[in-house]
Amino acid sequence: MPDTHPPLTLDAARVLSLAAQSMFDTFARTAMGTLVVDANHRIVWIDDGYRRFLPALGHAEGDFVGRRVEEVVPNTMMGQVVDSGQAILVDLLSNQAGTFLVTRLPLRNDQGVVIGAVGFVLLDHPETTMQPLISKFGRLQDELDSTRRQLAQQMAEQRRPRHSIASFIGTSPAAMEVKRQARRVAQTESTALLLGETGTGKELLAHGIHRASRRAAKPFVGVNIAAVPDTLLEAEFFGVAPGAYTGADRKGREGKFKLADGGTLFLDEIGDMPLALQSKLLRALQEQEIEPLGSNRVERVDVRIVAATSRDLAVMVTQGTFRADLFYRLNVLPIRLPPLRERLPDLEALVEALSEDIARRSGLPARSVSPEALSLLALQAWPGNIRELRNTLEQAALMTDDLVLEPRHFGAAMAVALAGDAAPQTARAAPATVPAAPAPRLLSEQVAEVERAAIAAALRATGGNRVRAAQQLGMSRAALYDRLARWPTLDDGFSDTPSV
Repeated sequence: MPDTHPPLTLDAARVLSLAAQSMFDTFARTAMGTLVVDANHRIVWIDDGYRRFLPALGHAEGDFVGRRVEEVVPNTMMGQVVDSGQAILVDLLSNQAGTFLVTRLPLRNDQGVVIGAVGFVLLDHPETTMQPLISKFGRLQDELDSTRRQLAQQMAEQRRPRHSIASFIGTSPAAMEVKRQARRVAQTESTALLLGETGTGKELLAHGIHRASRRAAKPFVGVNIAAVPDTLLEAEFFGVAPGAYTGADRKGREGKFKLADGGTLFLDEIGDMPLALQSKLLRALQEQEIEPLGSNRVERVDVRIVAATSRDLAVMVTQGTFRADLFYRLNVLPIRLPPLRERLPDLEALVEALSEDIARRSGLPARSVSPEALSLLALQAWPGNIRELRNTLEQAALMTDDLVLEPRHFGAAMAVALAGDAAPQTARAAPATVPAAPAPRLLSEQVAEVERAAIAAALRATGGNRVRAAQQLGMSRAALYDRLARWPTLDDGFSDTPSV
């Protein structure tokens, strides 16, 4: 809307000028001290009231005009008022002379340009006359400091490793070799590369390496590269400068490198990193320097890298999808984590630990697994390794009230797992050093094997009572008799036992 206010008349302008002069005179007369500085922070006027505070600041009697205000008054913020043009209406100034309640105002010429600032001492030793307000301010400051400490502690807790190297369960030669290598790697500062199929425990081992290193008290920051859109990866790694682009936070945002400063940065699924970003990551690793998105400022960081992948990076290098120089920079201390099928002696210990964790998280009683069920589990290929094993155990535990899991409890879960084993695995790229799994048998054969084991276990548990066995298996007597006719040897040893 157009300005409808008429321009100031000569009388109105004169009244405004007189009002400004009157306000200054009133402040100067009622204040305990007044100080005026120019645009260069130099004192241009100081009254007698202000001068009486100066001996306590170590200044002898003399003319202070022309000196920088920072040299005369410690902790003053007059220069900030001049530089910013913003008034500080109420503030506490503390120095050797005491504590003062002050106000500071910028001075402007007719064109609105800041030409200096004026400061008034409103109260001398306000702690005596303003004790309630100062006490409240002190309490608020204490609460703010306490909240900041708690927030910093919570953030530190979130960045601490959750696992140790001992959390990598197993006493098989393959598992023991992994833990030996991890402990050795933890004592160095070099980049570590964890190689293995999905679900073999790469992230757990990365936590353990950090926890056993000299950086254990510093943050452990992990980022799954495959889970972050390509367009956001650079900001995720290096951060964003304030106002770098439309919608960016005005305060900026720190990236994962900055969050991990002094600690360990875990780069999971490093093989999924876009080729365009690999050169920037290589420079950050080599120079320990980052440049936030939208910034020209280079920041130093101190970060130890632990990377992990289920892909064959060497093959990707030959295919041109992964930079050779980055591969050599990452492949300094490689550790290969064996798949579950290569360390089956650890299966029982893994099942026990996973079952206890499932019980703790679900709030249900812990389940044990029978020897027959363990034998059944040992027959599987487990392409998803420990993650798939946990899923199978959890499904079986949640679908029954029985405290001992038998082969029959894994019927549905194993059928799904077996179907997954039979599916093509071309989407999953395993490390080149891992031998290919044997070709699976027909799904119908494997399901039949599960059924036979479950029926045999039920008959043993019921002493050959077919009715009770059928009830335990959740199947009709007709269906059970049909299976027994198909596999007559299952009924051996129970021929004299009544069926009802």
